[in-house]
Formats: sequence, structure tokens, C-alpha cells
Amino acid sequence: MYKSFFRLNEVPFSIAPDPRFLFMSEKHCEAMAHLLFGVQGEGGIVLLTGEVGTGKTTICRRLIEQIPENVDIAFIVNPRMSAVELLQTICEEFHIAIPHERPGIKTFIDALNARLLSTYSQNRRTILIVDEAQNLDSDVLEQLRLLTNLETNSRKLLQIFLIGQPELQITLNRPEMRQVSQRVIARYHLTQLGRHEVNSYIAHRLRIAGGSPLIFPESLAKQIYQASGGVPRLINLICERALLGAYVLGHQQITRPILRQAVKEVLAKRTPKSRTLAIVAGLLVMAAGIVILLIALLVDANFSWTRSKLVNAPSSSTNNSQEQPLAVATPSVATQSQPTTTIPTTSTLKWPSSIAFANSEKLAFESLFKLYGINLNQNSSASPCDQAISHGMRCYAGHGGLSDLIQLNQPVLMRLSTSDGRDYSVTLSALDHQTATLIAAGIEQRVLVSDLANSWFGQYVAIWHAPQDFKGNIFPNTRRQDVVWLRHAMEKIDGIKNNGSDVYDADFARRIRAFQLSDGIEPNGIVDTLTVIRLNVRNGISKQHLITDKSR
Repeated sequence: MYKSFFRLNEVPFSIAPDPRFLFMSEKHCEAMAHLLFGVQGEGGIVLLTGEVGTGKTTICRRLIEQIPENVDIAFIVNPRMSAVELLQTICEEFHIAIPHERPGIKTFIDALNARLLSTYSQNRRTILIVDEAQNLDSDVLEQLRLLTNLETNSRKLLQIFLIGQPELQITLNRPEMRQVSQRVIARYHLTQLGRHEVNSYIAHRLRIAGGSPLIFPESLAKQIYQASGGVPRLINLICERALLGAYVLGHQQITRPILRQAVKEVLAKRTPKSRTLAIVAGLLVMAAGIVILLIALLVDANFSWTRSKLVNAPSSSTNNSQEQPLAVATPSVATQSQPTTTIPTTSTLKWPSSIAFANSEKLAFESLFKLYGINLNQNSSASPCDQAISHGMRCYAGHGGLSDLIQLNQPVLMRLSTSDGRDYSVTLSALDHQTATLIAAGIEQRVLVSDLANSWFGQYVAIWHAPQDFKGNIFPNTRRQDVVWLRHAMEKIDGIKNNGSDVYDADFARRIRAFQLSDGIEPNGIVDTLTVIRLNVRNGISKQHLITDKSR
């Protein structure tokens, strides 16, 4: 219902375990590292536990996408079965043929062992993943332990991953389960997101869905965290209901009243008045009718607000201005009647009618480079990014949301769209929590961030100072001349003395990952363009900053 209203390519807060939407928080990165360790291990059991809705299944699906080609996987999603049924399911998942006569445990194990020996001879590995493993009975767990005994003289033939809720840990801690517990070679307990991660989580899912992170203002993150406890699934449910509420009210942004109503509906909270009505109604009907009526009242309490707003949803007006507006949102009766926060007066966000849209990119690049004291040669056949190289600069093209620009903290060229679908470029030179400073065709304008978000689809280009001899991404366990520069840059940040080595060793990789984690970059140890840009900003090499002091 609301996808086109918010310019979304897909629903951002579905509770389906889509690995594309997986937000790699620090905890999720650690969980993935444990699973990857298990993939590379020599057999045994890998244990991943976590509360309901923390993202265990989604991590598993992301893991499956990263598994090497020489690994065979069986993924069991409903393990509530007997030992014989489990063995049969495993054989079916690995496409192992079984005789039609009634087979027993020995038949299944012999067939599985033969298959594992065959794949081992082909230099292939075999992994069994059991989701919802807290539902496994003790005798089934014991049978899984016995499967880890399938081995050659040098290696275990089957790696088992058990994914489940905290009850699985309790089960394995029983004295009779000690033999199973001793086979666990890696274990990790996944907890909820921290308060500081909630806004990044919401922005991440909106970016993947093609939307703007500004739909959910950062100021609401605390309220969402308090309501959800940091559980991703609850966050999804609350945000999903909030989007629907904003849609029926004609709001381009989620407000606190909308969010409060969404939390109330998701958590099934009811007002004292509705509780009183339920009691009165219960007294007027017979016992059987009471049950039916309470169910009906519960459904009505959850959906009456949404249903009434859908009936009275306001229609949008059309902007017929001769000049092309940069923002495409049109106020509705509902938004006009709502109390608004006092915001500094800004100029009307319009593209100069005397300038052709076809010239916008050239003018935007010109404005962007001038911020760094560089004059582009418009008569040159070289592109602006090629010209940047002669000045020791490089172009960085990205796609994301406002949170990505805040993290980048550099002026950018932005690609926007008019209400009639025409694309053009402007330069974003400054940003605070309410306003953005744009340079459109050489004319500086200060506009509302919400207006900017309505016409921006996430594409941007930045320019940055490239270290001498920088040849692209720097990977751990390599030797390159630009590692010397990298060590010098890190010395200014963490204070560890630079030894002048050009080897990117394991100890230095740990320092890089710590820096990436502290700066909100995926802590993979790969020194990519974003990592270098953030090093430049932290070391004062980049003199131009996007975020103004007002927003700090």
C-alpha cells in the first residue's frame, strides 16, 4: 500500500529472513565469524543460540550464500521429529537414494557414510545445518553426536551447525548431554541490538529497499529501542505499522504520535476504556460467547485506528509551478493540521528555469571541485574524475542514505529527480539535523532536509585525497608500499608507533578492524576507499567537512 508513497522498491521491514537485509552489527559480525570458523573446521558441532527474533536464521541464509562451491549443505528448518525421521530427512536433503523397503537407522547411516566418503574423495566438504534446534529431543541430539563419529583417519566427514533459542544451551548443559556438549567446537550467543545500533539498523533496511533513512528521524531511535528491546523482529513489526500509519495520514516522515500508535498496536496494549468495554460485554453473553467476543475485541483494538484512517485518508495536491521544484512532496490537509516544530526559514527549493537540466552535472562537478580549490577545465576532453587525479584526488561514487553521507562527512554531488521524472545534479556542501546547503547551477540554497530526501534516490559522488602509491583496496596478509602510509595514518589515531613495515600482517589487521568498527564501517580488515576517506577525515587531511558544527 505505501511503497509508491515512500518511493520504496520493496517492503523494508518484512520479517522474512531475507539475507539481503541482514544488518551486520558487531554482534552479528561475531556470530558470522564463528560460523565461518566452523565451515573451515575439521568436524564437530558449531552452536549458535539467541533470543527469538534476533536474526539467527537470517545469518544462516547469509552464510549459505558465502559457502564455497566445494561444500554440500543440508538445511533442516523443522527438526521436531524422531531420530529415524531426522536421518531420513538428512538423506533426502543430500539426495541420497535409499531402498524402498522399510529402512532402519543402520540403513540410513550406512548410506550417509558412503556418500560422505565419496564426497571426501572428491575433495568436497559436507555441512548439516539444523535450525530451531531447541526442539530436538535428547535421543535425536545423541544421534547427531554419533554422526560426528563418521570420519577417516585424518578428518571428520560431517560438520553440524545447531541454531536455536537459549533453551538449547540449557539442554546441552544437562549431565546426560555432556558427550554432545563436548563435541561443540565453537559457540556464540546472539543478543539484541544496542540502543546506538537501532537507527543504523532502520536506515540500513530502508536503503536496501530503495528508500530514504529520513523516513524515520534519528530522534525516534530511543523510543523504538525502548519499545522493542533491540529485538530486530519487533523493530520490523513496529516500523512496518508506523509506515502504514504515516501513509494513511499523508506524512512523509514518521512522527512521535504515529510511532506511539504503532507500538501500541504491535504490543497489543489497550486503553482502560477499551478494557472496561470488554468487561461489560463479557458480562452480557454466555461463557462461550465471551471467548469469541474477546477475540473480536482484540482484533478490533489492533486494527480500528488503521481502518478508520484508510477510510478518511487525504488526497495529494499537484504542484503546477512553472519552475521545477527539487522536492516532490505535496502537503496534505492532515499534515497541515498537525503541529510542527519550529524550523529556520529556508529558500524555496527550485531548479533555475534559465539553466538546462543537461548542464546540471557539469555545473555540480564544478561547484564540488571549487570547494577544494580546484578549477575544472571545461574545455578538456578528460572527465572531471580524470582531471581530479592530476590534483591528487579521486572520485568515489556511492549509493545509500543520509546516514551514509553523515558517515562520509564530505561534500558530495547528488543526483536528484523532479516531480515529472527528470534527473539532474546538485552539490551538497553542508548538512545539519534540519537543513541542507545545496549549490544548484552555482546558486547556493538552504533547504529542509526532508525536502531534499523526497527528491533524492541515494546516488552521490565525492572526491577524496588519495595516498601516494595507493593502488586500490589493501587486503590483509599482503605487502605493498602504501601500507607504510597506512601505518603512519593509524599511528595518529591509535597512538601505536609506526615501525615502517610495508607488510599488512595480522596484528595490523586487528588495528584496522578496530578503527573500522569505531567509525561504523564493516570491520572486515579490507582498507577500501571508504576506510581511507575516514582516515583522512580523522587525521585532518580532508579540510572540507559536510557536517556543520550546528549538528554536533
